[in-house]
Amino acid sequence: MTMGCETISARRVLFVMAVDAEYGPHLRARFTPLLTGVGPVEAALATGMALQELARQRTLPDLVVCLGSAGSRLCPLGDIFQVASVSWRDMDASRLGFTKGVTPFIDHPVDLPLATPLALPLARLSTGANIVGGEDYATIDADMVDMETFAVARACARFDVPLMGLRGISDGPGELDHINSWTALLGLLDERLAAAVDLLPEALARAA
Repeated sequence: MTMGCETISARRVLFVMAVDAEYGPHLRARFTPLLTGVGPVEAALATGMALQELARQRTLPDLVVCLGSAGSRLCPLGDIFQVASVSWRDMDASRLGFTKGVTPFIDHPVDLPLATPLALPLARLSTGANIVGGEDYATIDADMVDMETFAVARACARFDVPLMGLRGISDGPGELDHINSWTALLGLLDERLAAAVDLLPEALARAA
């Protein structure tokens, strides 16, 4: 899929998603995203390469929007949340005296704050390489879980580009034991995420 920025209220906006399954007809009518693949490694690699190319062309985005599905046992199924902050649940160098969630020798907080220009509910997000389900939620200090946003945030920070996140809750209650448990609500989330994206023009115009 061709990667490029959309122009919204005279701002260059790059939309980033993980996989085609989350990119339904409502979102397809609004933008063409960078599809990174699943997980923090793929997301960091794809986003970093894309931003490097845009920097070479001197067309870096004014804003990156990372969106898709998320799991949660605190947020209602089907609802859309703006990401207030994102953390990395895989990183744990605490045996060496580093704070859990902080990458050694890199200056970043446990929770990276993101841009929140929209009038939508806020929630804290945890990124990691594992599919979370069942009792695993009890070990996570966040409202929602995904597998890409922290990695996208680190790539954006490298190029000094602000990031905002939008996540729709696809799963969480009960045990996540089959891919159908994740995909069942993706159609609804496509429609609701598209409605959230429709709020961007006015929000970006106000911020100009």
